[in-house]
Amino acid sequence: MSLHASFAAHRDRFRLRVDLDLAPGEVVVIAGPNGAGKSTLLAAIAGQVRIDSGEIVLDDRLLARGRGLHVPAHRRGIAMLAQSPTLFGHLDVRDNVGYGLRAGGVRRRAARLRAQTLLAAAGLDHLARRRPDRLSGGQAARVALLRALIVDPALLLLDEPFAALDAATVLDVRTALTQSMRTETTRRPHRASLIVSHDPADALLLGDRLVLIEGGRITHQGSPTAVLAAPRSEFGHRYAAGAFIPG
Repeated sequence: MSLHASFAAHRDRFRLRVDLDLAPGEVVVIAGPNGAGKSTLLAAIAGQVRIDSGEIVLDDRLLARGRGLHVPAHRRGIAMLAQSPTLFGHLDVRDNVGYGLRAGGVRRRAARLRAQTLLAAAGLDHLARRRPDRLSGGQAARVALLRALIVDPALLLLDEPFAALDAATVLDVRTALTQSMRTETTRRPHRASLIVSHDPADALLLGDRLVLIEGGRITHQGSPTAVLAAPRSEFGHRYAAGAFIPG
């Protein structure tokens, strides 16, 4: 699936104006200082924030145009994963993973079978009957990822997916995420992904492209190595300073 997002939007007094395209199967990492507009960008694409002008198109489907057309978030076919897994405490892991299917009208037995299959493929089937309060941070993050993927979204949005994890856990979850993003399905053979991250290692290890946003606008984009090797702003220099750029 491809994405075309050329729009202006606002939150309170903050204004965002972007022109961004994702090719089918492309993984784009978004970085920028606090308050630059990264989360507003994801929220607008997901349908949580109305745009003021411009348009958002997913593949050949118009999701938003100006202040008029606005497809609701639940009808966009987009999965958004925030920093906190926010699993449902009253459900076990299997039912948490299958929740999206149940919400879409799938019968309980079929949803549980699909969830169990997905958990087994991820090597997490031994956690199926556990409640969220018995999971480690890394386990909860992987379960939340599976819950997002089970509905086979057209686009995957991730807002600082590793921010709440310790360093020892990030590697496992990042590996699981990479495998999930690169796995093709019958319905979504080329799913695009957009990841907001403060860690340049995510850009280098996950991204096909790195996009820097500052003051509500895109200031630099290109391959992660190219952007990090030749920063154009003070933030770009600080961001690049935390990265190991292979020669």
